[in-house]
Amino acid sequence: MALDVTALNDFNNEVAGELIAKMVYGGSTMEYVTIREGVKFQEPINLMEVDLVLQNGTCVSTPSGSLDFSQRNITVCPRTSFDGICLKDMDRTYLGIAALERGSYNETFALATNYSELLVNQFQKSNDQFLWGAVSGSDPAGCSSDGLKVIISGSTTGVVDVASTPLTSSTALAQLDLLIEAIPSDVADRDDLTMFMSVTNFRKFVSGIRTSNSYYFDPNSISNRGGILEMVYPFQNVKVVGTVGLQGSERIVVGPAKQIVAGTDLMSDFSEFQLWYDINTDQLKHRISTKLGVQVAYPEFWVSNDLA
Repeated sequence: MALDVTALNDFNNEVAGELIAKMVYGGSTMEYVTIREGVKFQEPINLMEVDLVLQNGTCVSTPSGSLDFSQRNITVCPRTSFDGICLKDMDRTYLGIAALERGSYNETFALATNYSELLVNQFQKSNDQFLWGAVSGSDPAGCSSDGLKVIISGSTTGVVDVASTPLTSSTALAQLDLLIEAIPSDVADRDDLTMFMSVTNFRKFVSGIRTSNSYYFDPNSISNRGGILEMVYPFQNVKVVGTVGLQGSERIVVGPAKQIVAGTDLMSDFSEFQLWYDINTDQLKHRISTKLGVQVAYPEFWVSNDLA
């Protein structure tokens, strides 16, 4: 008897394979900066500066010098992600077997943990891009808040602008040296001096060190922490950081990272969110809601190549 299987489709065991989630490079600039919690809309960063004047020490009778107080406002933007997925849409796919319980009342989702991790991962990336790339009035929430690319630029009084061209692996060290040389001497000894750039330019920097046969280069000195590439600049008290917030940009800035203030309502909002089954719409819904803004206390201590 002949075997006839022409009426059958080729077998594809879709439920046997591993489900691979699309995790992206998240970035976490906020681990380098100062965090201000409890900001609902706008708060001032209070600044204090002393102008010390020395005089002849004999019979001094004229007061000289000043104690100045000033403020720079930090405005936070409300940022929310809200969506719902209908679990019944999965019934006709392999997900109906792999991710749903038996029965027509599907209120649980076996992939809820994976889904949650992806949401947090994407939100982290979006927040880093906002911290650097926000432009007042262009945010979906209509928020009047600028990101670090606007603040640390030639348009801000005091920021040191160093002429530059887009980085290449062969010019990286020379160009970054120029930026470091331009750091104001008043902050040159700080231990939080940080040079921020895109991940792409960070790799060009590492390539430049390697190809120059620098004897001090140790590949193990590069750390990858939660989507941040970091390395200490050779012979300098400067960290070099590659962040997704500057991806696609040639902007490179360097200065005291702790003088960047990121404002938010509550830090835990960035990692905790709501995930629930809504019986009224028969959907699994999520809501992520937070507030975020950024400001620089003393822009005059920052250096920028001012590229787009």
